[in-house]
Amino acid sequence: MSLQSLVITSMIPVYIPLPFIYKSSNNFELPITWQIPTIILLTLIFHKKVVFRAFTIYIILGLFIFPVFHQGGSIGYLLTPNFGYLLGYYPLIKIVDNLNTRNKLNVSNFLKNGFIAIFAMHLTGIFYNFIQIISYSQFNLFLYNLGKYSLGKIGYHFLMLFPLLLLIKPIERIKHNK
Repeated sequence: MSLQSLVITSMIPVYIPLPFIYKSSNNFELPITWQIPTIILLTLIFHKKVVFRAFTIYIILGLFIFPVFHQGGSIGYLLTPNFGYLLGYYPLIKIVDNLNTRNKLNVSNFLKNGFIAIFAMHLTGIFYNFIQIISYSQFNLFLYNLGKYSLGKIGYHFLMLFPLLLLIKPIERIKHNK
């Protein structure tokens, strides 16, 4: 579990260097991290209880010990919309783990469960954001946060499922060799 927590922590945002744009050394930042594919991969390999525990350790580390989250950390992170999406990893893990319990890991089941899991993660984040908006009576921020944290990222999150398709066969072999 500790190793999994370290792996989850190390999945930082994706930067693509594009020095040919205006001959500058600026980097283009994709609005994603490697955490979603990592969580999905760990869930496909290990039982959900182990991944739940590892992710909980990651959350505790980020809130109380080290700033390991995408935009920092500390207990104040609870007040950001980002934390709702972190909580959304729990339903994501549960949905992806259905592939383990049914032993039907194939491309169509993986994509179906992957899309549902990412959608559930975003719904959790939207719900958390909505609660925050109601609590602080800042209704004008809801659409902004919806666009920034969900609509602007969900397409990239769905695309991150496709590279994982290459790992389905090796994961099946690993599971059958256990």
